[in-house]
Amino acid sequence: MMNRHQQKVTLGSSGLEATQLGFGGGPLGNMFAPIAEDVARQALDRAWGLGVRLYDTAPFYGFGTSERRVGAMLADKPRDEFVLTTKVGKLLRADASPKDEQFVDGEPFFRNVPDLNVEYDYSGDGARRSIEESLERLGLDRIDHVSVHDPDDYFEEAMEGAIPALIELRSQGVIGSVGIGINQAELLERFVTGADLDLVLLAGRYSLLDQSALNTGLFEATVRSNTAIMLGGVYNSGLLARPEPGARFNYEAAPPELVERARALAELCDCHGVPLMAAAIQFPLAHPAITAVLTGVKSREEIEENVRMIDMDIPGALWSDLRAEGLIPEGVPVPESDN
Repeated sequence: MMNRHQQKVTLGSSGLEATQLGFGGGPLGNMFAPIAEDVARQALDRAWGLGVRLYDTAPFYGFGTSERRVGAMLADKPRDEFVLTTKVGKLLRADASPKDEQFVDGEPFFRNVPDLNVEYDYSGDGARRSIEESLERLGLDRIDHVSVHDPDDYFEEAMEGAIPALIELRSQGVIGSVGIGINQAELLERFVTGADLDLVLLAGRYSLLDQSALNTGLFEATVRSNTAIMLGGVYNSGLLARPEPGARFNYEAAPPELVERARALAELCDCHGVPLMAAAIQFPLAHPAITAVLTGVKSREEIEENVRMIDMDIPGALWSDLRAEGLIPEGVPVPESDN
């Protein structure tokens, strides 16, 4: 078994080095269900013990809950041994009105969290305030990488405000790297071609189930500019972990046709003795534009499972059969196999 999860990678033009497997801090914001403090801490401690050295969080994740938990675990760790990323664009304010994104299927996205709401602010001043507030919640002296968070409807504001401010902070050495975190490839390509970015986070649009990013020029643009991609959503919100009715895709209930496609993937994986999750986490890393993957984690058991999945040897015949059955497109890169 290879230790792929500990493999060190360079995060684009930033020069930052981290592990190929990163810890996604969204679930630690009590996403969909509360997580006890000791359970969250055990998950983080186990990730560190397994050698994971890339940690991603954001103010939005549990309205500061995830940042606080991640920062508390990292507080006594050697500062040069890990890469910490967080985000700007969503300030937390008690007097802000609740936003649609705070709810999924009519229920709160995050449970048992501070009584705050999101104020969208993609200005330069907003970005600087957000970093100051994140540092206070994290309890750390610096943030390695900062992404502009979900600027789907704020392209101009981010290009004229937050991004120039972050680039200035990078030039001053306050932060090490600048990027975007978003769920769509088309707009991300515009950001990559229009701004001096180091590392971007793309969630869900290049997976074993969804390769829609290939319909854009995003990957070519990032390779040209030496902009690394951290890929989130490798399990597509859980559908590629548990392909069954009631599973989520893009945070919402998965449509029946996607559940059936995920089941077909799982059945073919079963024929080769490979868990669907192993194929799902390893598939995107074969693309030369993808540098690292983030997996959202809410327990010690989940990070242990993710490490097993990324380290597992997968026979090359599986990828050939997935192509033959039309479950992945012809020509897409697939992982090399030792057997």
